[in-house]
Amino acid sequence: MKKLAFICIVLTALMASVGCQKSGTTSNGQLVGVQDRPKWDHINPFGMVYIPSGTFHSGPSDEDVNNSLIQRTRAKSIQGFYMDDTEVTNNEYRQFVNYVRDSMAHTILDHFTEDEDGNKKIDWSYTIDWSGTGDGAALESMFYTGGDKFWGRKELNTTNLIFNYEWYDWKAAAQKAMRSNERSSFIRKEEVKVYPDTLVWIHDFSYSYNEPMTRNYFWHPSFDDYPAVGVNWNQANAFCAWRTKIWRDYAAENGETMGEEFRLPFEHEWEYASRGGLESAPYPWGGPYVRNSKGCLLANFKPGRGNYPEDGGFYTVRADSYHPNDYGLYNMAGNVSEWTSTAFYENADAFGHDMNTDIRYDASKEDPETMKRKVIRGGSWKDIAYYIQTGSRHWEFQDTSKSYIGFRSALTFLGRSIDDKY
Repeated sequence: MKKLAFICIVLTALMASVGCQKSGTTSNGQLVGVQDRPKWDHINPFGMVYIPSGTFHSGPSDEDVNNSLIQRTRAKSIQGFYMDDTEVTNNEYRQFVNYVRDSMAHTILDHFTEDEDGNKKIDWSYTIDWSGTGDGAALESMFYTGGDKFWGRKELNTTNLIFNYEWYDWKAAAQKAMRSNERSSFIRKEEVKVYPDTLVWIHDFSYSYNEPMTRNYFWHPSFDDYPAVGVNWNQANAFCAWRTKIWRDYAAENGETMGEEFRLPFEHEWEYASRGGLESAPYPWGGPYVRNSKGCLLANFKPGRGNYPEDGGFYTVRADSYHPNDYGLYNMAGNVSEWTSTAFYENADAFGHDMNTDIRYDASKEDPETMKRKVIRGGSWKDIAYYIQTGSRHWEFQDTSKSYIGFRSALTFLGRSIDDKY
């Protein structure tokens, strides 16, 4: 019995020793780093292409006297990243809208589950009863009622679709004067109405009949693969936050390691990607012309003096129309202008860093209008050829939606190069 007890003590000590070695507290006295770290394999998110790190010369690729002060040529280095190969489409944005709609319904119907720590989250296994009978009667508040009904139809009140999310203000946290503050002072909370403004097709153009686009563009299946428009800068950021959330939720459920957050590309990141590796090229396909050798237009814009359908599309076209640039990105010129994360300042190149140049300012509702300007890039279906050049920059107010502005997401690459083998 004494020998058996002694053996048990020795085995227990050995097991404790092994446990210590695995946790990295002893490691036989050697510096080996923390063991059993999560594995990380480079990913290529669905619908995105990899843009390698590099340096380029930003600004106009041709003589531009009038705008030389706000578009100075300057060498800039950009870290590798992923970017959507097309603009975010109506059907992709609809996935976001439907998520918000369904999450609100589940919340009203109290469809929750609780984890071991007492945290409640939506139980998506429940089926939502939209019939308006039984438990579904509780969802009547989500629909138009009384005099707001049109022809007696049961229609969702899309103005009430609100997405709440949080983001961390790293720039505020990095300021020395604020480092002693509590973490909560750097957590920003946002509440955003997510449904796109379908009336942009009417209020963008005076004395112009565009009501069919207002009635059909976002919801009709014929426009599923067309770029989402009527989405302001705040809604585009909310979309990126939601996209990050659903990816992180999936990663957590499957024991995978999450990467960076989806976001809007910053201005010079967008310009670098649009050039497709062609230095000083005025257009994503090179240039200097907007037609190929057969006279066919190479992008969706306003050719000539306003021959809108000449390029194959009267308004927008499918997000994967025309040939992609050398990075595999479609419609980096024309179709719709695209939001960037960058705040617009005329003299930005005078003080911006030459590494991942990005100037951000998250304007509040109380800020003056001039502080709410955000850079848009790429030109659109209604713009002349100048605005679809890779170096042309323009702006719009962050709380404004237009029939000619969309967006695409970006994701910072973690590592030196996707070609590295780990």
